[in-house]
Amino acid sequence: MAARQNRETPAREAPVSDSDFYVPDLCRVRAVFMLVVTSELLVLVLSIVQAQSHWIDWNYFGLLSLFVQWTVLTSAALICLLRRWLSGLNVPRATAVIVAIVLLDVLAFSLFADSVLNPRPGVEAWQGVAKKLLLALLITLMVLRYFYLQFQWQQQRESEMQARLTALQARIHPHFLFNSMNTIASLISVNPERAEDAVLDLSELFRASLRNGDRLIALADELDLCRRYLAIEKLRLEDRLTLDWHIEDGLDQQAIPPLTLQPLVENAIYHGIQPRPNGGTVKVEGYRKGPFVYLMVQNPRPAPDQGGHDGNRMALANIQSRLHALFGEPAVLKHSHQNDIYTVTVRLPWQKASGNANPG
Repeated sequence: MAARQNRETPAREAPVSDSDFYVPDLCRVRAVFMLVVTSELLVLVLSIVQAQSHWIDWNYFGLLSLFVQWTVLTSAALICLLRRWLSGLNVPRATAVIVAIVLLDVLAFSLFADSVLNPRPGVEAWQGVAKKLLLALLITLMVLRYFYLQFQWQQQRESEMQARLTALQARIHPHFLFNSMNTIASLISVNPERAEDAVLDLSELFRASLRNGDRLIALADELDLCRRYLAIEKLRLEDRLTLDWHIEDGLDQQAIPPLTLQPLVENAIYHGIQPRPNGGTVKVEGYRKGPFVYLMVQNPRPAPDQGGHDGNRMALANIQSRLHALFGEPAVLKHSHQNDIYTVTVRLPWQKASGNANPG
């Protein structure tokens, strides 16, 4: 009996976008920009408070801005260079090292600035330096505390997303399972080869639903899962279901969270094809445009009197949350309908699933 072989795809190592270090990557332009803007706002506030007869003392503002930006940028550069080493320390030690870096930087520039710009007697000069060090210590601890709380919140959010992913992977629609088993049972006597293929497809769906260790997989694996699901539904719906695939070449290794497209295809069947007496066409399209990959699932929009509705909003919200958790703002999920065609579009940043491969 000629039957398809049951292929078991090896697990791929998912690339990690951020390390487990609670301080953000200060090598990034956005992080440096936020530090510069925040420190400049602090300088502005201090200049307003320092001013006596005017709203702001511009001379004081200029000198203080030079001092603060120098210490902020040089400290950020040092932390950036030592980031890999710092990430190997525990939180208290890493915090102590960062505080020491900032204070030493402030001390060095304070001594240099006081000796050049405003030389004063020894005791008075050291009092000024001590004030600067105390202020730098308080501000650094406040900023690090903010970074730590943000890191904990992000970790909690990712844990919640992983829990949602696990729940989604464990979900197999009971009606789909019952219909599939009935279809397989009816095929055993008349077409055993197709029945065996359906069993293999169903086993792959179960295997995917039980696999929860991968945060990102290759698009080729997700598309294979969709094809297996649609092959089973094709046996049930027969001529009522027409499939239209348009996947651009070169997208096989695009990174995608598992069970992203399959729930969208499932929604297309249950809400776009099954309620229609004449069925319809499910179109799956994928292409790359610039730094993004676009994936679209289209299906007929059922009439209101047919009992269908525009997709499962809970599933869409779940997928959108996972995309944002893994890819951030560049990942977008949106849905629309035009000319009685319902479309769900997923936009992903171009990124290969293999951890050692460089994106495009």
